[in-house]
Amino acid sequence: MNSLFIEFRDPLFGIIIFFSLIFVIALISYWWARFKRKEDSHYLNKFMDVFNSMPTEQELKTLVTSDVISDKSALIMAQTYYQNGNYEKCIEIYLIMLEVQKDANEKKETLYLLGKTYFKAGFLERSQEIFLQILKQFPRTPKALRYLLIIYEKMHQFDKALEVLEPLDELGLDNTKDRVYLQCVSVIRSAEYGVDEKAQLLLELYQEHHLLSYLIFEYLFRFTPALAWKNLDLGEAERIADILWNAREPEANLDIISSNSYLRELYSAKGTELLAQESNIFEFDVLIKLNMADQSGATLQFDYLCGECKQIYPFSFHRCPNCHSIDSVVTEVLLTKDHFEANSSLQ
Repeated sequence: MNSLFIEFRDPLFGIIIFFSLIFVIALISYWWARFKRKEDSHYLNKFMDVFNSMPTEQELKTLVTSDVISDKSALIMAQTYYQNGNYEKCIEIYLIMLEVQKDANEKKETLYLLGKTYFKAGFLERSQEIFLQILKQFPRTPKALRYLLIIYEKMHQFDKALEVLEPLDELGLDNTKDRVYLQCVSVIRSAEYGVDEKAQLLLELYQEHHLLSYLIFEYLFRFTPALAWKNLDLGEAERIADILWNAREPEANLDIISSNSYLRELYSAKGTELLAQESNIFEFDVLIKLNMADQSGATLQFDYLCGECKQIYPFSFHRCPNCHSIDSVVTEVLLTKDHFEANSSLQ
């Protein structure tokens, strides 16, 4: 009998019991985790079936108004449709949510998302109505005012857009860039002024505020190149590199070009005049060396980066299509094959 108690006190026996308990606990934890994963997967599949089966409006209404999914899940569902470009289903969900929501702040947020979706889908007038409805109940809503301003801008109703800036000013927000931008676009699109008058008005705005260099010099180099060269801000040369690259060569001012290292390298790369033997900018340096060797076949192309949201576009812009920032364009140079030379060689 005593020998039996001695075995229970054997350290080896205690170690065996200890590891056995660990094994049992680990086994139970494994199967419990597997069961939970299966259960969560089942719930997720059930939730995702909503997207795969493309529910009808009535099915969506039943789903949103029932206890099957919460308001947060309904918003996630709507945002998923939004991200996938299915604005119709997204709008249906928001409209159903507005029918059942009682809290004023919740309705305000849903209305904002609905107006944003209408805007993204291109229904500007409907989007305008939604944001006006929000502002009628909640006048101090900057994000609604911002969208309303952009809507009026897209509809070329610049007077109304400028009026929207007044309540934004009262909210203590800096709207200088928006105001100057709307004034510039209004001048450019106006039928009351001729080309020379527009150029002078744009120059006055630039000299007063030193904003929107890309927009203003784009217009000047296109319609009044002599005036553009005369008033060129050399500090902005790199930013408007694509405009300078595509400017008509006979109207280029070689005196101004020779006075600035960046312009010398740019126009040497272009082949207008060999004013630089090399450049610290790789793309310019390659083209300069090719021009010195009387070789062709390469040129520059440009990408356009938004300095705010970092989105890249193959086209220039004055208001970012993604984040709606003004005057945030950053020009990036890239080497590319010269298609004109390539086509000529086949003739």
